Amino acid sequence: MARTFKEVLSEAGISMDFEAGGKAPAALTDREIQREPHERVKYLKERYMEALSSINNEFPYWYTREYMRNDLELPVVRRALALKAGFSHLTPAIYPKELLTMRKGPFVRGSFAMPWLTNSFFLAQGDALYQAAMKSGSASAGEHSKFGAGGGNVTQSFGNVVSVAGKFGVRQEEVGILVKLAHMWQDKSVEQISNRYERMVPGYDIKEQVMRSLVCMFDSGFTLPQGREVINYYYPLEYGFDGIVRMCEEKMAECAGDAGGDGMVGTNRLYNYYAVKLVIEGVQAWIENYAAEARRLAGVTPDKQQATEYAAMADRLHHIAHHQPRTFIEALQMVETLHIAVVNEDAISGMSVGRLGQVLYPWFEQDIAAGRISEDEVLELLEQDRILKTSIDPFASTGVVGGVLSGNSFNTLSVGGVNRRGESAVNRLEYLILEAGVRNAMPQSTIALHYDERLPEDFLLLAMDVIKSGAGYPAFMNNDVAEQFFMQHYACENITLEEARAWSIGGCLESQPGVWKTIHLNGKAYEVPGGACQPTSVGIHFLAMPKILELTLFNGVDQRTKAQVYPPHNRKLESYEEVWDQFKLYWQLSCKVLELCNNLQHDIWRKNNMAVFNSMLKPGCLDSGHLINELGYRFNATYNVESCGTVTWVNSMAALKKLVFEEKQFTLDEVREAMVKNFGFKTAHEVNSFSISDQQKREDDDGRFNRLHFALLQAPKYGNDDKAADEVLLEWENWFCDDCANYQSLYAKPMYACQISVSTHGAQGSATCATPDGRLAGTTYADASMSAYPGTDRNGPFALLSSATVWDHSMSQNSQMNVKIHPTAIRGPEGSKKLLDLIRAYMRKGGFHIQFNVVDTKVLRDAQAHPENYRDLMVRVAGFTQYWVEIGKSVQDELIARTEYEGF
Repeated sequence: MARTFKEVLSEAGISMDFEAGGKAPAALTDREIQREPHERVKYLKERYMEALSSINNEFPYWYTREYMRNDLELPVVRRALALKAGFSHLTPAIYPKELLTMRKGPFVRGSFAMPWLTNSFFLAQGDALYQAAMKSGSASAGEHSKFGAGGGNVTQSFGNVVSVAGKFGVRQEEVGILVKLAHMWQDKSVEQISNRYERMVPGYDIKEQVMRSLVCMFDSGFTLPQGREVINYYYPLEYGFDGIVRMCEEKMAECAGDAGGDGMVGTNRLYNYYAVKLVIEGVQAWIENYAAEARRLAGVTPDKQQATEYAAMADRLHHIAHHQPRTFIEALQMVETLHIAVVNEDAISGMSVGRLGQVLYPWFEQDIAAGRISEDEVLELLEQDRILKTSIDPFASTGVVGGVLSGNSFNTLSVGGVNRRGESAVNRLEYLILEAGVRNAMPQSTIALHYDERLPEDFLLLAMDVIKSGAGYPAFMNNDVAEQFFMQHYACENITLEEARAWSIGGCLESQPGVWKTIHLNGKAYEVPGGACQPTSVGIHFLAMPKILELTLFNGVDQRTKAQVYPPHNRKLESYEEVWDQFKLYWQLSCKVLELCNNLQHDIWRKNNMAVFNSMLKPGCLDSGHLINELGYRFNATYNVESCGTVTWVNSMAALKKLVFEEKQFTLDEVREAMVKNFGFKTAHEVNSFSISDQQKREDDDGRFNRLHFALLQAPKYGNDDKAADEVLLEWENWFCDDCANYQSLYAKPMYACQISVSTHGAQGSATCATPDGRLAGTTYADASMSAYPGTDRNGPFALLSSATVWDHSMSQNSQMNVKIHPTAIRGPEGSKKLLDLIRAYMRKGGFHIQFNVVDTKVLRDAQAHPENYRDLMVRVAGFTQYWVEIGKSVQDELIARTEYEGF
């Protein structure tokens, strides 16, 4: 029997305990806070739990048909006509007991492909297009990305259902249509046009090698070109769709043939307003189709109460297809409709709802005062909203949806923060939003709490209850740190402090400034915040720091594929400074070639696939007549450089610095040989576990790497308030945050640092050899950017917080800290106060983000062994919550291995 990593350490008398602050009880411990949703919601949730992620060809068929018919039309109008056709022909799907409706497709968990964006990988599975795609660099992410086999994922074909992209099911008879649609977009998709021009970029061959080696996780411009942003619901909520159409018609009359002082794009305003009008007409037809279906159901349903509910739904849908909502339920239905419309317009993950409780408060306040609705009825609607948002499935390749997103759609809802005047923005509706998050715990919408010292204490303690339910939310974000970042980075766009205060989280952790708009309802005015930015996380995607260090140490050669990824540097690497310098050079080489290639991808996207409906919603576009592609949004400096594996890299550099270059206990050649030989262990793929604790020694290992391996494992580690490791982090952050400004988006705006891992630490770790911190080949990196590597944070959570705040978090768009706590460590009212004190301490030290998994590790191990018993178990991964059974094994293993705090 092969010895495990943990056993080898124990034999050597080395402690690398995955528990801290005490000992967990022997028995499995459930979460403390458990509440039930309304009976109606229980019924709807059960239907969701039984549903599978499904796709059909309805939207892409009508979109493609109309697009091809109008090949002589202007690009923006051609796009709008295609979108109108797609929306107008979507089959409505309304289910019994629903009070809210509208969906991406005619399924509970429906989606569809967009071959006009990308058609060479997931869409043409089994076809020659797929075979060609497997030769491209972007296919590598799919090879190292897996979904969980449980839940609603269709990871394998069965019966007449074919698995597509490792997650979605499609009826066998529709596969031929999928392939045909893909062929119709041959040489016309954003992906393929981009690729033709990317090849003109000097260093394109390096870009392909960077993608194949998984230094970079995925391309930017044709995978998920929008998202990681905050939607804005203001215009339809204020004016209604008919009002916006009238606005467009008036603007068209004003600007037809008038350059408006802009000789380049001034006359485009006419075409843009016309395009907006066309898409709104398509969306109105879509809503009216749902209204007609609700009326039909009302006429054929024998149950009188159900028939009455269908009739009321039909009335609401017909009204919001044209006018401003009259009631809270109409306003919430409008929000649902707008949200689905935007995610149907483009391939999107991370279209966040923003500060929804503040946006919908006008209708809530007036309905409650008039007795038209009760708080309990509002709570039931908010519980159902969570089902509809969780039902949104983004459709992309396995590498993107599995390796990055873990199947998540990141519709983050923000609560808290401050108003325009800097006072607490919390209102009664936000209390109910938190309560709904406990009662109907589902992955969406995940909740972000904008922490400010002025927020009410009882609101914060309610948030502790939500965390203790094990839902994984709310995550806490530092309001002051976010505002400081916005004032610095968006100074080039003349941001005001009031606009910085209107911020929300877009995607999982991508902070964005916003704007304030005034809602008028029954003679009363309300200021509400909303999104006003271009997409974020659309610059340089997830550069794997440990992988670049591997390439630095091995002269640019990937130890997994043996490919020459970077030009050889041929340096002897005789000092720590030389290693650090060469790492920076390879990092910058990656950033530069990815910057140029991704800018071309986004340029093709904005010319052929520009957002029309989403642009209409964002302040600035309707006023100026310019869409996203013409800088119509209020804020456009939103592109970033994303890092992954920060702490694994920090620990590796700290170990090299101490043991090789300062104390000279080992040579760099000895470290490199041990890395190649994986310190005498099997690889994670051989063991089929991606947690370091489960790794196994090779049967033929002679132990010659043990002394070196043990020394590396005991070298300074981040998370212990250890100056030797923390100074490495400080040096990295100061350099990285400054370096990002050397790269520009296609809009000629400087990029900024984004420090999140999502699920990439699993896939990229899978493609990385052993590292100088003692991590073994194929195992996951440390998650997030400020989380400690599993088992290495030995001095308690406050030491971890101290290590994380040695640098100024306002230099970056975000940072990310995940902490796992055993339920008994924070039990009862005193436990809630203790947890809140920990959060406050981190916020006051300048940390930006912290989130918690309140779960017994033994429960996770049992769930991995018996997934059929844990369909509704949720965990916090990295900026998002997901069902355990829908997460790939590498990320499951990493979650199990995270240090579990038994007390603090």
